[in-house]
Amino acid sequence: MSARSLFIVLHPERTEAHRFATEIAQALQPQGFDLYTNSEIDIANINKVSSDQIDARVKNCELVLVLGGDGTILRGAEFVHGKEIPILGINLGHVGFLAQIGKPTPDEIVKAVVTKSYRAERRMTLSYRVERDSTIVSQGWALNEVAVERNTEQMIELFVQIDHRPLSRWGCDGVICATPTGSTAYAFSAGGPVVWPDVQALVLLPLAAHALFSDPMVVSPESEIAIDVESDVGVLSADGLRKVQLREGDRIVLTSDKSSIHLAHIESAPFTDRLVAKFKLPIDGWRGE
Repeated sequence: MSARSLFIVLHPERTEAHRFATEIAQALQPQGFDLYTNSEIDIANINKVSSDQIDARVKNCELVLVLGGDGTILRGAEFVHGKEIPILGINLGHVGFLAQIGKPTPDEIVKAVVTKSYRAERRMTLSYRVERDSTIVSQGWALNEVAVERNTEQMIELFVQIDHRPLSRWGCDGVICATPTGSTAYAFSAGGPVVWPDVQALVLLPLAAHALFSDPMVVSPESEIAIDVESDVGVLSADGLRKVQLREGDRIVLTSDKSSIHLAHIESAPFTDRLVAKFKLPIDGWRGE
């Protein structure tokens, strides 16, 4: 019987993540698991993988386990994008929206991995491309959001179109386009709406726009959003991980991506419970069960 494989992504600076990984590896390795990581930290029973080997290793893994916070999960999502491989996030920091609400013990994690008793949710992603002089100079994707922003003290001038029709010209700090998953991240902090993860939609949100109309909008996932840069410079940021320097005349085209990220959870918790846990919402006196 061939060995089962697991890829582990660790927060680089959290000793708790390294302790969890050590305990998990000690339990899984004797049960026939091959364990891999991109971490530079030496952990017994876990094989280090160089950056050029990650994709080949992950393709043969049944699960990517992330020990850290939402930021670490976003980095782990890069490894599974375009693959039907679930990613299980164990939050070792503040309560987030991508990982478990509660923090399971290493034994609980091991049991869930061995028995495959986790449930995966399909999350839509966002695709972007940057066109310059009729040539695509950059393209990529995001799980949370793509932000087009100023990178100088001056406002950035952006001309926004939806489905090949003009929407508005904004002098602003930037524009965010977020997925439902990303609606509780950067877009939320900028005043955008909370969108339940199973809703198929995109959130379009100008940042500090000097305009009569600058409210957040919920756009069809079938729509195409185009943003023309009319300032000298700007920057595109995808999930805060992938950045593209922009210049005047560039066009950014945003659409929903064909690929999804499969977020796994050991204990299935409604999104409402995540909101309550994250923001400590007052629910005393609730008359439900």
